[in-house]
Amino acid sequence: MTLTGVGVIIIGLALLVIAIFVAHALNNLAGVLKGVEKTVDRLPDQLDDIFKETGQLIGESHETLADVNTKLEQLSPLFYIVGDVGNVTRRFSSSLVDVTDTLKSRTEAGKDMADKNQLGGLYGGFALGYYWLKKRKQMKKAGGTMTHEQTK
Repeated sequence: MTLTGVGVIIIGLALLVIAIFVAHALNNLAGVLKGVEKTVDRLPDQLDDIFKETGQLIGESHETLADVNTKLEQLSPLFYIVGDVGNVTRRFSSSLVDVTDTLKSRTEAGKDMADKNQLGGLYGGFALGYYWLKKRKQMKKAGGTMTHEQTK
């Protein structure tokens, strides 16, 4: 045998080994493709089930939304009442603020008048005299004289 014959035998053996590896890889690929074929065959049935469930979900969503809308319509008058009560209380508190401001300005005007005419001490003196007079009458009715301790 010559070197050419040995080379041809080595090349033949290499091609045989490559052919075995390729045949094994193709066999594995065929198994994968069979699995894909089974999955694709079941896909229409699965999609039908998914579409049915999706349709049911959409129907239930519509029913739920209609129920929520009905309940909101029933609650709307309550919200309007609460809003009206809020407006009434706001108006009432605004009117109270106006009355308070008016009384405050009148009181300040009266105080300014009393300060201007120096009537504060005079009113205080009258009030003190009136208090003592009442207290004295009470003591006379009780039958005693008024001491310094009782006037306090």
